Amino acid sequence: MRYTLGKDEKLKGRKLIELLFSEGKRVKSFPIQLIYIKNNRETAAAIKAGFSVPKRNIKLAVNRNRIKRMLREVYRLNKYKFLDNLKEPYVFMFIYMAKEELNYTELEQTFHKVCDKFLTKIKEDEQA
Repeated sequence: MRYTLGKDEKLKGRKLIELLFSEGKRVKSFPIQLIYIKNNRETAAAIKAGFSVPKRNIKLAVNRNRIKRMLREVYRLNKYKFLDNLKEPYVFMFIYMAKEELNYTELEQTFHKVCDKFLTKIKEDEQA
């Protein structure tokens, strides 16, 4: 598996983002919130992911951009967990909710918690 985050894997379309926020389901593990929805459109990538840090929580753009870079890196190195366990294509939005900046290892630990919560929720939904 290649540990890349290519152009086709990034969430960009306005319509898809609006649909995600209006109809998407949420999984939280502080400070990361994952909003997800099944992608019914034909795309090259199995998963499209977006990353957001609200201006309300982190005032300086430099710090917001650093957190987004760290989130993308954590996702890039751990996206195999999603790809190995999902059958259908999904759209994700990762939102950083804390008011202070975490270091990389803490961010990675919370990312793993969010990932595990998401996968258990998906398995429960498939069984129901």
